[in-house]
Amino acid sequence: MSMIIDRRLNGKKKSTVNRQRFLRRYKGLVKEAVQGAVDERSITDVNSGSDIAIPKKDLSEPSFHHGQGGRVEQVHPGNKEFTTGDRFKRPEGGGGQGTGDGDASNSGSGEDDFIFQINREEFLEYLFEDLELPNLMRKELKDSTEFKLKRAGYTSAGSPDRLNVVRSLKAAHARRIALSGKERKEIRALKRQLREMEVSQSNTDEVLKKELQDKIIELNKKLKRLPFIDDFDLKFNNLVKVPQPSSKCVMFCVMDVSGSMTREIKDTAKRFFLLLYLFLERNYEQIEVVFIRHHSEARECNEHDFFYARETGGTVVSSALSLSDDIIKDRYSPSEWNIYVAQASDGDNWEADSSRCSNIIIENLLPVCQYYSYVEITDRHHQNLWYEYKDIERDYPGHFAMQQIRNNGDIYPVFRKLFEKKEGQYA
Repeated sequence: MSMIIDRRLNGKKKSTVNRQRFLRRYKGLVKEAVQGAVDERSITDVNSGSDIAIPKKDLSEPSFHHGQGGRVEQVHPGNKEFTTGDRFKRPEGGGGQGTGDGDASNSGSGEDDFIFQINREEFLEYLFEDLELPNLMRKELKDSTEFKLKRAGYTSAGSPDRLNVVRSLKAAHARRIALSGKERKEIRALKRQLREMEVSQSNTDEVLKKELQDKIIELNKKLKRLPFIDDFDLKFNNLVKVPQPSSKCVMFCVMDVSGSMTREIKDTAKRFFLLLYLFLERNYEQIEVVFIRHHSEARECNEHDFFYARETGGTVVSSALSLSDDIIKDRYSPSEWNIYVAQASDGDNWEADSSRCSNIIIENLLPVCQYYSYVEITDRHHQNLWYEYKDIERDYPGHFAMQQIRNNGDIYPVFRKLFEKKEGQYA
């Protein structure tokens, strides 16, 4: 029995197999460390790897060792100052003084953390492990420009580079067998008759024997005249273009930029949108992002203007929802795109406009959206828009979700609640 041992090393000179085994064994600890890293770092840095620290006490393994007691003999290196039986004083300063820079302590204990680095893919894997994308589905692309050549049998015509030699030889052999069946059968009968005449005890008829031999020679010449391969035998690989089905989605980022939205609230909303984008990036091959900012009026803008443009006014949320609906109808057909809408606001809205927002979401957006998420970024009491949306969440639990964010530390927990796995629900 032969064995193959993979001793290839990665860039850090550590065994890749051992690294994977370590990550599997301490999955829970690594996951906790990743979640802690998210709380300590900016959401804009989630797209990169991270240094993970795990306390050494959590990595301890059971081991066998000698217990206390019994007689122990030790051999120490000798020197010129001491002889057997000499006693010497303890070092000045008493116990507890080590070689470290800190002072001794009469309580507590500590160990250095075990620190290692995980790459971007590993970081995101742990970050999104318990999350799912609601109502994820493949869409058939009507305007797909990417095709894949796929084998679809054989054809009798084609370019020489697609000639299937084996199939062509099989076809030629089958043709020769089919066309020469009668002659081969006749040759076998003549040879059998010739052998019977040769083994017979009676005098053989030399004339008849000569006629049989000539007939066999003539039939063999006829068989040789059959072409070894004919144009009819040539078989070519048939390749057809098949459109590649792919997942693509559009993410609508809707944010209130009225006077009540401070710079801190906008920064929190930006982090939430970035986290949602990273999550969608792991589930879709193509993503487009539409930024819609609104106060009393709504407009589509680029990312820079969405977060940093200085523009204030009143608050009419329905203007942004109506614009989103118009853009979907104009550019993003629900039969081709997975549509996600994420709305961020401090909850303020013109009171008479909240019911209109509810109607637009229920009648226009939810029927075409995969998921609609609303986050209210405020540490105050909820506003009228929150209570209006509560009715939608109750009636459409699988397509609409809402949460409140009080500070940056709530972003990731809120995100997990919006996209947590639910029993009986499949993506």
